[in-house]
Amino acid sequence: MKKEKNRFDSWKFPEIEEAKPTKYNWIVQNKEGLKLGYKSDIGAFTYINAKNGVIIEDFVQLGSHCSVYTVSTIDNKEGSIHLKENSKIGSHSTIMPNVTIGKNSIIGAHSLVLSDIPDNVVAFGVPAKVIRSIDA
Repeated sequence: MKKEKNRFDSWKFPEIEEAKPTKYNWIVQNKEGLKLGYKSDIGAFTYINAKNGVIIEDFVQLGSHCSVYTVSTIDNKEGSIHLKENSKIGSHSTIMPNVTIGKNSIIGAHSLVLSDIPDNVVAFGVPAKVIRSIDA
């Protein structure tokens, strides 16, 4: 029987240049403010503005076409963003300033996250709301 290869077996920290697409086609502005965890997975066409600090812990998955804003020009809010270990953010989601997404939590696709999401829950919507707990 052939052993299935884990797609993260050969994972390496990506090369990130200021405001230029990585080889995986995602972009970071203010790259000095980004702390990227081990075996994190960021989908194509995602935009991260790390001016006020973005922490993406180990094993986080951030889907394609997401937007992560530490600065909002709409309401002038600013603040850091923290995606805790093993959290998963569905594609096309937007995370606004001053948000922490808890360990193991899942954010459904196309969600707008305006406030903190606790550990071990499923949340989605516009704005994102906790829908249920995840049993350990």
